[in-house]
Amino acid sequence: MDPKAKKILMNTYWSSGRWRMGGPSCSDADFQYAKSKGLMFDPVTLSHDECVLKLKELHEQKITKERAVRAFLHSLSTRKVYLRSALSSFALTHDLPIHTFSQRPAEGLRYCACGDCSNRKLTAKEHYVDEDLNVLSFERIKWGGVRLNWLIYCLMDLEFLNKEEDFEVHGEDIAILKQMIKAIEACKEKDAARQLEKRWKDIFPANQYERDFVMEIWGYAGLLQSHNDYRKERGRGTDFMSMATWRGEDGYSAEKLEFYFGEYL
Repeated sequence: MDPKAKKILMNTYWSSGRWRMGGPSCSDADFQYAKSKGLMFDPVTLSHDECVLKLKELHEQKITKERAVRAFLHSLSTRKVYLRSALSSFALTHDLPIHTFSQRPAEGLRYCACGDCSNRKLTAKEHYVDEDLNVLSFERIKWGGVRLNWLIYCLMDLEFLNKEEDFEVHGEDIAILKQMIKAIEACKEKDAARQLEKRWKDIFPANQYERDFVMEIWGYAGLLQSHNDYRKERGRGTDFMSMATWRGEDGYSAEKLEFYFGEYL
């Protein structure tokens, strides 16, 4: 990742430890530089149906589960947070069938009006007009992604992954993974996501917000699943979505753990 382009993207949205007052700010020269390095983009116009076809092509020809898993594991010791959400982007879209937005209307509009997307916890628009991918790129590099279940984010995220060289998983990464699992097992029955985040605090290099989004990634990947979505949600004030109703008694999915990380355990 080009350091200058990264700094331009960060400074466009972030200043003095907060979102930039008055909205994004970037000179044309800086934008063109960051754009030439693949970190910033012109506004994008495309349809939901085009997104689905592009994702299908990525999964069939370029992106594998193993590559997404290696990217996530490699990020643990290196703190390359922008590699982490490849795991959830893969999980949310790898079995997404080719479909149109209105083909199967969603029941209840839980995530979006498209039934195929909503059933997979994906949020999608029928048409994206002058969509700003730069803020999504910023969030990916800053915290490891925020709008993790947005269809257009998953597409952008996996396109980024496709441009990366392959990753080596080190012994330190595997050790961190095993400690993360033990921390889940140590949770008390009524512990919520915040308590798990605190248990992960000294296991891998990250701040609270980065750990929050690792949990969200695991939630969307099905590794951490709530067994009762009707519990009183705890954590809305900290942007928890997939982890909003998770409790320690839910533990982790042994099936998904084996599916994604089996060869490293």
